[in-house]
Amino acid sequence: MAQKNNFQFSIREYSPSDELAVMSLLRNGIHEHVYPAFFKALSHPDHIGIALSISMAGYVLGGSSYFQALLFGSAWAGLIYYCCHEIYEGYLEKRLSLDMADINANYVDNPENGFWVAEADVGGQSKVVGMVAVLGRVGSSVEGDRFDDCNGGGAVERGSENFQDGGDGCGYGEMSHVVVEFQCRGQKLGSQLTKKALEFCKEQGHSRLVVDVTSPQTAAVSLCQKSGFVQTGSHKKTHANRWFSKLARINVMRMEKLV
Repeated sequence: MAQKNNFQFSIREYSPSDELAVMSLLRNGIHEHVYPAFFKALSHPDHIGIALSISMAGYVLGGSSYFQALLFGSAWAGLIYYCCHEIYEGYLEKRLSLDMADINANYVDNPENGFWVAEADVGGQSKVVGMVAVLGRVGSSVEGDRFDDCNGGGAVERGSENFQDGGDGCGYGEMSHVVVEFQCRGQKLGSQLTKKALEFCKEQGHSRLVVDVTSPQTAAVSLCQKSGFVQTGSHKKTHANRWFSKLARINVMRMEKLV
């Protein structure tokens, strides 16, 4: 049995020199959910039934051709994969064009927000192996302010001239970009990053910390539950076309923890 690596981590504020490592973590962290989402969607009874029906149609139309049956079934599976990919790719592009377009301006130079990275000694070199971000919000974490509206509609960042306090008068933190490099997982680094986000919210006087996770992100859901988060809502809206969302059968869950 391979020996499990043990790393010593340190968590610090983001610096400009971390940009390449952070962007790589972000892309890999989001794209890794595509295959789990695809397999989860494809294994749904409705999709299995459709795939069998389409394969049978290919078999008949092809004159009892098994190849045609396989081709038709593969086309359906390809469509499901495309839908899953577009959902996560759309989310990535949205974040890259908004808060991640200028991390210094949106996080480091904004006292209402926070961005931290985790460093570890890997192969004798210091390497960024994890990260977490928190956006300060004002108002209630309403139904519309979710995965499909990140940094868009609903609640707004603290300090905005156009915000309207629609809740209890207290701000809240929105956690995102919780990513841990694969080789460093299983050592509670995700819990430490979440703890850092919670501590920041407490220092800022926020009433709670919220995070949106999609149903294929089972590890993220488990982490949130172990950290004391509870699910307060769910929906099926994403950045992609609504039909893509229906076919991918991805559910977006909002989880919150009082600070």
